[in-house]
Amino acid sequence: MRFVILTGMSGAGKSTAMKMMEDIGYYCVDNLPISLLEPFMELSAQSGELQKVAVGIDVRSGRPFEELEEALAQAKKDGWNFEVLFMEADDDVLLKRYKETRRSHPLAESNRLETGIGMERKHLQKLRKQADHIINTSHLLTRELKEEINRIFLEDQSYKNLFITILSFGYKFGIPTDSDLVFDVRFLPNPFYVEGLRNKTGEDKEVRDYVMQFPEAHTFLDKLTDLIDFLLPNYVSEGKSRLVISIGCTGGKHRSVTLAKELYGRLINNEGYALKIEHRDITRNAGR
Repeated sequence: MRFVILTGMSGAGKSTAMKMMEDIGYYCVDNLPISLLEPFMELSAQSGELQKVAVGIDVRSGRPFEELEEALAQAKKDGWNFEVLFMEADDDVLLKRYKETRRSHPLAESNRLETGIGMERKHLQKLRKQADHIINTSHLLTRELKEEINRIFLEDQSYKNLFITILSFGYKFGIPTDSDLVFDVRFLPNPFYVEGLRNKTGEDKEVRDYVMQFPEAHTFLDKLTDLIDFLLPNYVSEGKSRLVISIGCTGGKHRSVTLAKELYGRLINNEGYALKIEHRDITRNAGR
């Protein structure tokens, strides 16, 4: 039997994740009292009918978070096998979600929303470190969250809690505000001035071949790949769950798209991290 405990920050999408778990065949119980956790494990195992079970436990239980940590430690000591899925989101995203839904935070009471969120994050810090899977929903679409849930619990693929986005962009349209790392490739010759390439993009072979013919492009990629290979495990150890690597040129159509695609090709074989690529400005009238 596969037993999953779903917990995390209020407003981070636990209810949505629970519905997705149900869709892939899990028997789901939400808001289970902490005191019933181990008895429920035993009943589930004895039934013989339940092969996949997901249990939601969070601040709504009304019990101190320390009790959940103690209950999990005792369950492990008693020989139960289970996984912890921790759902989280950035503070500004949680604030926005609460304001949009006009709901009150379970720990805020008469205090400000920020206070409740801060208290919950502090209390959950230790539990987060013990989690087997961490999903940050700050910038995930519902479709992308479903893909992550399926990948972990349906396809049994490994997951190291870091979701990487490689993003190409044009400086004339501004640096992406959610960037963690920004790299400028305007030092490379611009295909915009080459006859026949102006209206093409880095998705086209002709542009790719033009940009990658320069040794500087390969040197840049080699050094960038080395840097990222060094940074990734350190980001994971510090608890970072999302990383946006932005690569920019003037208009975001030629050089940045080419280099973003090349970097994606170098990182895609690393099974330890989720990876996607986006081209923010590829369809804009970029001029130069």
